[in-house]
Amino acid sequence: MFEARRLGPGQSPESLAAAAETSIEPPGSVPAGPGGRSGASRASGLTALLWALRAGPALMLAAIVVVASLSTPLFMTTGNIGNVLDASAVIAVLAIGQLLVILTRGIDLSVGSTLALATVVGALVFQDGHGGPLVIGAMLATGLAVGTVNGVVFVYGRVPHPFIVTLATLSIARGLALLLSDGRPKFGMPQAVVDIGGKSISWFPHSAFVVAALAAVAAVLLGKMVWGRWIYAVGGNPEAARRTGIPCGGVVVSVYVLSGLAAGLAAILTAGRTASGSPNFGDLAELDSIAAVIIGGAAFAGGRGHVGNALVGAFMIGVIRNVLNLRDVDAFYQLIVIGLVILAAVEADVIRGRVEERFRVRRGEQLA
Repeated sequence: MFEARRLGPGQSPESLAAAAETSIEPPGSVPAGPGGRSGASRASGLTALLWALRAGPALMLAAIVVVASLSTPLFMTTGNIGNVLDASAVIAVLAIGQLLVILTRGIDLSVGSTLALATVVGALVFQDGHGGPLVIGAMLATGLAVGTVNGVVFVYGRVPHPFIVTLATLSIARGLALLLSDGRPKFGMPQAVVDIGGKSISWFPHSAFVVAALAAVAAVLLGKMVWGRWIYAVGGNPEAARRTGIPCGGVVVSVYVLSGLAAGLAAILTAGRTASGSPNFGDLAELDSIAAVIIGGAAFAGGRGHVGNALVGAFMIGVIRNVLNLRDVDAFYQLIVIGLVILAAVEADVIRGRVEERFRVRRGEQLA
């Protein structure tokens, strides 16, 4: 059990708590443990490596941007930057929703099909003579409905893994989209939808504002709200979260609902860009969203990930595709390059886990 520790002269519980906090500080501030200066030097090296690994997604994106700028002068033009932002917007929105699910050790394979179904529903509502607000509401409600089904069936149906549930809704949503549209695109969208997904201010697309707003809301929810702490707790250690009274089932349902809502929002952007709804939209978009989150450093084991890094992963995919298109590289190579980037990101995550473990051990030795 725990051993009581007496307070020395001039010590207070607050000072002991502050001294016991684990923080990453420059070498000079690290207390000398076994090994003296050599121990501090090793700790400094681990700290530097850990910082580099945590900044890995941003560093990878910066490196890709530099290489892209050197490979073609067209890349850094304002028009092309706008194209990258616009093309990455749908992936970014889906990645934010997918991040919430992955933080709880889950996965949502249905977002691409949900996007397609929502665009078809929106197009049908518009063809019935309704305006922008109702069309937008219908697309968001479609995403919300699919997300709710995913969460409720997984949690309260006691399905062993969300892969099974979301794989089923992937097929159901795609089938419904094909059925409702007779397998053909439905053309026409209200001006409000076109303005959101297909217009821009000079070279800067409106869709980028949508991504920024959604990212800000998600960051506040995860970083400032109790609900966000619950998400990390449920993903980090579900049993411990349950014992502390966190409503784990409700938390898990909520992230699937929000992932579906994000798919509905992505449907608005897609429909706005094309002024249509189609059962073929969103093909493999679920894999892009998962790839963006993993490239951004989130762990499939749950409990670790950040909205900013998910956006970095989404824009990295967009930049890679854009520069390969500018270089007139076969589209098949895009899949290979993105796959290699995913492997590099996963390996960096494995290395980071090992470095973090060594860092904790080193700190324990120094504080002993």
